[in-house]
Amino acid sequence: MSESVLRVENVTMQFGGVVAVDNLSLEVNRGEIVSLIGPNGAGKTTAFNVITGVYAPTNGCVWFNDKKIIENHPRGKMKKLYQGQNKDLYHHTLAPTPDQITRLGRARTFQNIRLWKGMSVFDNVLTAKHCRRTSGLLSATLRLNAKEEAQQRQEVQELLELLDLADVKDEMATSLPYGKQRRLEIARALATQPELLLLDEPAAGMNPQETAELTSFIARIRDDFHMTVFLIEHHMDLVMEISQRIYVLDFGKTIAQGLPQEIQNDQRVIDAYLGVSEDA
Repeated sequence: MSESVLRVENVTMQFGGVVAVDNLSLEVNRGEIVSLIGPNGAGKTTAFNVITGVYAPTNGCVWFNDKKIIENHPRGKMKKLYQGQNKDLYHHTLAPTPDQITRLGRARTFQNIRLWKGMSVFDNVLTAKHCRRTSGLLSATLRLNAKEEAQQRQEVQELLELLDLADVKDEMATSLPYGKQRRLEIARALATQPELLLLDEPAAGMNPQETAELTSFIARIRDDFHMTVFLIEHHMDLVMEISQRIYVLDFGKTIAQGLPQEIQNDQRVIDAYLGVSEDA
């Protein structure tokens, strides 16, 4: 039986009178690569922002490893309710903040690459390790955390070697070619030791060669790191090649779900992407 890592239940996201996502439900099982696709304006980014905790949904909830971590409470109310409460209760009933989401075992990238411009490749990845540190500010100030820091630096080096970035580790992150910057952003996400990797249009702005390389890179991450991956994407070649299952949004509603071959031949999906003639 498949083990669910991510489950979205009846999520609706409304901005005033505009319903950007309408009753979305989906599931991602351990070890899968699952994609959410749709034409421009379909609601993909809004759905992704709910799933990653940027928005609290108008209705519905998000489960991670059978814990309800996001539901329809205003963010400010969540913080007020959390004060003085037990952490485990917080994880079950209220949406965590982004740093807490990361520590739960979820990491995301962004459509627009967000690297530390003034840092090297190595230091960009090392910053992600801070969420896993056990030493506090006092220990760091007194240099009592030297052993833990050395261990994390070794882990970063090994990660860069695995992802073929070790040869550029001392270069400034923003001096890399675009494709390698995207790979670096994914490496930084992996440094947080996630169970679930969430990719926001990872092929955005890439040429065909870079997209092909990224396709192989994501598949390799799933295999080498035993990673579960959920992504939204426009590049259909990438989606069709690496996805086990696909969900399709149009005007905020799910119009199709299934295997890549089923989605590719679904008339509703074809109409959504290509439009329907007036005669039809």
